[in-house]
Amino acid sequence: MESNPTFDKLRLELRRGVLVMAVLARLEAEHSGYSLRKRLNDDGIAIDEGTLYPLVRRLEAQGLLSSQWREEGNRKKRFYRLTDSGRDVLHRLSEEWRLLGSALEPLLPKE
Repeated sequence: MESNPTFDKLRLELRRGVLVMAVLARLEAEHSGYSLRKRLNDDGIAIDEGTLYPLVRRLEAQGLLSSQWREEGNRKKRFYRLTDSGRDVLHRLSEEWRLLGSALEPLLPKE
């Protein structure tokens, strides 16, 4: 398929919001950055380290995640988990996603 700069830019904008929700949803259970990235990739949501780590740091700064360093197998790893505030935001975003999806579906072209 031919590259289209307008499509590429809009796709990136759409993906950013989806990645936030995916990260919040996966962090209902604790994950290291590596295991979170692997789990998201296994879910079909590809995310590279250069996107994931700034995102989790931003979400932590916003109070939506907490993290702690721990040793695992002779290595220090940072583990992330949703905070109560993060859980609330995830539930509210999920509801918004469902409402928008329901409203948008009848408007989309049929394949």
